[in-house]
Amino acid sequence: MAWLDISLFGFLVVFLATMFFLGELLVKAKGIFGLIGFALITLYFAHHIDGATGLWVIVLYAAGLLLILVDGKLLGDGLLSFFGGLLMIVGLAVPAPDLTYSFLAGSAVIFGALASFLFMKVFPHRDMWSKMTLRETLSSEEGYNSMNESYGDLIGKEGKTLTDFRPIGTVEIEGQTYSATTGASWLEKDTDIKVTSVDGTRIVVSPQ
Repeated sequence: MAWLDISLFGFLVVFLATMFFLGELLVKAKGIFGLIGFALITLYFAHHIDGATGLWVIVLYAAGLLLILVDGKLLGDGLLSFFGGLLMIVGLAVPAPDLTYSFLAGSAVIFGALASFLFMKVFPHRDMWSKMTLRETLSSEEGYNSMNESYGDLIGKEGKTLTDFRPIGTVEIEGQTYSATTGASWLEKDTDIKVTSVDGTRIVVSPQ
């Protein structure tokens, strides 16, 4: 695999691996994107790591992916994803043969991550990312109300969840769409809810 000694090819492999790995987390690809990403990143590490002494960079890379997965499933604030991306960049840049190659490998992670969002235009989204993107809640076409409005009159009203709550999600109340939270508990989509409190633009709901 002497062609992987060329930095441009290394950039391409890392770019595609990152795009497919993160694409697997963003959309429902039935594991196909994950397998492609795994095959490509295995090719990269197999060529650049010699012996067991360099396995720690693989651990760094895997830890980065794990942080992104945890962020998407549990938190959704983007902080863990940021640190996860840094770990992935370090894990790929360190075993590169020279500084230029390292820079291109790190850049490939960033560009691959951005490119992975293109899959969301074609494939169905995973619900685990709804609270990070909040695409449903920010769509004026779907009846989203501006965050500048006061929601005090919603207290006591009933509605239904449009997404899973982990613990943030989207609800429909009297034909209008709102971003809301349960505070701590998780709810499934299509659960009947009631608004229990409002703090400015923060709407707190609970199951009926």
